[in-house]
Amino acid sequence: MKWRVWGPLAPLTLGLAIIVFGIDQLHKYWMLDVYGIIEKAPVHITSFFDLVMVWNKGVSYGLFTTHTQEWLIALTLAIAVLLWIWACGAKRAIAAAAIGMVIGGALGNAFDRFARGAVADFFHFYYQQFSWYVFNIADIAIVAGVALLMYESLFIGEHDSRRGKA
Repeated sequence: MKWRVWGPLAPLTLGLAIIVFGIDQLHKYWMLDVYGIIEKAPVHITSFFDLVMVWNKGVSYGLFTTHTQEWLIALTLAIAVLLWIWACGAKRAIAAAAIGMVIGGALGNAFDRFARGAVADFFHFYYQQFSWYVFNIADIAIVAGVALLMYESLFIGEHDSRRGKA
């Protein structure tokens, strides 16, 4: 397999990465600097959803918490480069778009680590004693991108391989 740094679907990947990064950072700016979530949290929206303020110093959903953010930033950048190479070789728009969503979300959270020392998370779903992890728009994009990659791999890829187009 030949490694590329640009491919036919690279503009789609890059565009979605920029859009996701931009929306994530604008939302974080608005929540922190305009709305002032730090002073207002928690804000009860429904009986199962609050806006809160959590500084995440770990990886996904606060796992592997560390006070040294530099290695998480470096790891994120390395993974983003590998995802970019994958996207440049992608044959389907759905894969290129999904990878763009993951890259944009990952870089949004990495930027938080660099600029703020931790990732700003705001969305909290719960029901009675059950409490889901607090997350942000970047996390939503990463999960949606991974879900699309799984869908593409399991269903579209399988469909093409049955037709002899693998």
